[in-house]
Amino acid sequence: MAATITPSEDGQVLEIEVTGTLTRQDYDVFVPVIETQMRQGKVKLLVSMRDFTGWEIGALWEDIKFDIKHFRDIERLALVGDKKWEEGMAWFCKPFTTATIAYFDQSQIETARSWIRGA
Repeated sequence: MAATITPSEDGQVLEIEVTGTLTRQDYDVFVPVIETQMRQGKVKLLVSMRDFTGWEIGALWEDIKFDIKHFRDIERLALVGDKKWEEGMAWFCKPFTTATIAYFDQSQIETARSWIRGA
C-alpha cells in the first residue's frame, strides 16, 4: 500500500503517510476514515510524502472528486515532503480548498505537527 492513515490520540488531526505511487485502492482505504472524521466537523490533515512519485490516473480522479466534494471540510492542510515539486503542491492545492495550507520539509515534521494544531 502506498498510503497509511493515523488519527492523533485526541482525534484532532489525521496524519497520512504516502510513499511510492498512490492508487485508487489507497483512496478506498483512507477516504472513509477522513469522511467519518468530517462528520464531527472540519478536519486537519498532515500529509507526509516519502519517496512519493505521484498518482495513478484512477487515483488522480479520486483525488479531484474528493477535493470538489470536501472543498470546505478541511481546516488546515500540512504537506510534508522531500522533493521540490511537492512544495509546489501547496500552491497548486489552494484553489481546491478553503483550508489554510503550508509546506514543510521532512526535517521539519515536528514543526508541521505543531502548526497543524494551530500552535
